[in-house]
Amino acid sequence: MRILFVCTGNTCRSPMAEGMLRKLARDRGLDVQVRSAGVAAMKGNTISHHAGAVLRDRGITDAFESTPLYAELADWADLILTLTQGHKRQVVHSFPETADKIFTLKEYVEDDASILANLEEFRRLAADRELARALGCEWTAAQQRRLDELQQRLPAYDISDPFGGSRVDYDRAAAEIAAALEKLIVKLERSEGH
Repeated sequence: MRILFVCTGNTCRSPMAEGMLRKLARDRGLDVQVRSAGVAAMKGNTISHHAGAVLRDRGITDAFESTPLYAELADWADLILTLTQGHKRQVVHSFPETADKIFTLKEYVEDDASILANLEEFRRLAADRELARALGCEWTAAQQRRLDELQQRLPAYDISDPFGGSRVDYDRAAAEIAAALEKLIVKLERSEGH
């Protein structure tokens, strides 16, 4: 499995996720290739000081260099996990042919059945709305109310951006990422038959 993490500048959240997942997969004996990129990254920037410190504290000493997201990298990935819904929208907009493999990290590992049902209905209604717009068909107020109601029920799937913050902010973001990665590892183990 090839997994690509995407954030904004590829110097904080996505390299932390990349390093942590690479270590988890190695420790658990999973065949997972991991990379990261940024929707607004400049090539060659180093990981932020605090993000590097967070990883070193977790025994991760991989070298990181920021990478802008480009088509071949999006194609390389079997799964693209973004750190926020905004990143997800940007990747889908830039690479619509990869839309079926793009999720926010927290959304992909969601395991609450009622939330998953709401998410599925929300996606279906959102797709129906876009189709109605494209075809010039009517979209009723009741349909829009239901879509809005579902959106209000869904949890926030964004992982907070620690950029420019204190070490505490980076530790908090890393903890959010680590919790989601634990769920991801379980999901990957199940798919590999572990």
